[in-house]
Amino acid sequence: MKGLTVRWSLAAAPEGVEETLATYVADTSHARFTGMDGLAYKTWRMLPGQWFEGCYVFADDAARAAFQESFSAVAAESPGSQIIGSAPILIEPCEIVSIAEGAAGFTAAPRA
Repeated sequence: MKGLTVRWSLAAAPEGVEETLATYVADTSHARFTGMDGLAYKTWRMLPGQWFEGCYVFADDAARAAFQESFSAVAAESPGSQIIGSAPILIEPCEIVSIAEGAAGFTAAPRA
């Protein structure tokens, strides 16, 4: 499987950006990626005051490459960039070596 990481710095982001991002993911972004062709799953991660990140796992290289190309073209104007006030600092493809599901199971939810 093929991965992609998109990360924004929150170092100079506006006060309260973490809640704004979480609400955007729950209200809009989660639905956009649910059921997306070629995408196995996406997670949104954040370290408050430091960074916000989308982690994507695609079924194959073609799906990742197509998404990376289309996103990179508009990354600076994307909703995340608009909320944070700056473009991503990292758009990085990677290899997914393995995925394990723990005994607690996997729950897809718009807000954790």
